[in-house]
Amino acid sequence: MTFEKIINHIDSLPPLSNAAHIVQSLYAGGIEHINISKLVRVIESDAMLSINILKMINSPYYGMSKQISSISQAVSLLGVQQIYMLVVHYAISQKLKADPSIYGFTNAQFNDVCQLQGRLMFKWCSKINLKDAQFLTPLALMMESGKLILAQEIVRSDYSGEFRKGFNECEDIQEYEKSLITRTSYELTAMLFSHWNLESKYVEILNLIDATQDELKEIDAKIIAYIEKIKVVRKCINLKEILTDNSIKESMKLVQALGLDANYFKEVTLELRKSYLK
Repeated sequence: MTFEKIINHIDSLPPLSNAAHIVQSLYAGGIEHINISKLVRVIESDAMLSINILKMINSPYYGMSKQISSISQAVSLLGVQQIYMLVVHYAISQKLKADPSIYGFTNAQFNDVCQLQGRLMFKWCSKINLKDAQFLTPLALMMESGKLILAQEIVRSDYSGEFRKGFNECEDIQEYEKSLITRTSYELTAMLFSHWNLESKYVEILNLIDATQDELKEIDAKIIAYIEKIKVVRKCINLKEILTDNSIKESMKLVQALGLDANYFKEVTLELRKSYLK
């Protein structure tokens, strides 16, 4: 297992689905110019995409008071940004068929973690800055995609048992990943996003998420603010701790350091945990 093999794997990945590609093109002119009727038609043209989007929306994490039964209803209730997020997330998951059991998760459980990260970002950040929430929620939902690439490569290399033992024993997931391939899974996600021509700012954020203060000196303040919010969500929900008392407490410290309302953040996390544990 080498970083070069992973790069070659990413470079060989086929384009996202036709529906996802068309949806991407609809968003290219800006969210305010989206043709909603066309968006609904494109999604409905892909039966499996439609089914899976409705399945995700009707999960407990979205807290819908009634069953959402159509794509048009989903767009109306969640907005075009959230729908875009779900389309791309589903398209990526279809291309990255991997077994996350090396992390101790089933595919369904891994997807739950991703959805929880997205929901936490949106519920928490919406009160702070709605535009930031709309921009960062898709990234929060999809930022763990690189772990699936790493999982694929580890399984191919017959390194699964050793990796699982090291993962379970490590205290810092990112440092453990770097000890294996000199990169973190977030940098792998950045490479995936670049390969599929997704939002360039997402690529920048993911590449800098574990940068030092010195490395961030010349970086735009807005990008740094995005990074700090992503770090809060990652601290609270990750593959080692999912909305635990400890991860909530530690992420609250990050929220306080940003000068934001830690008590409100705690309220959001406890509400989300209640839905997750149902």
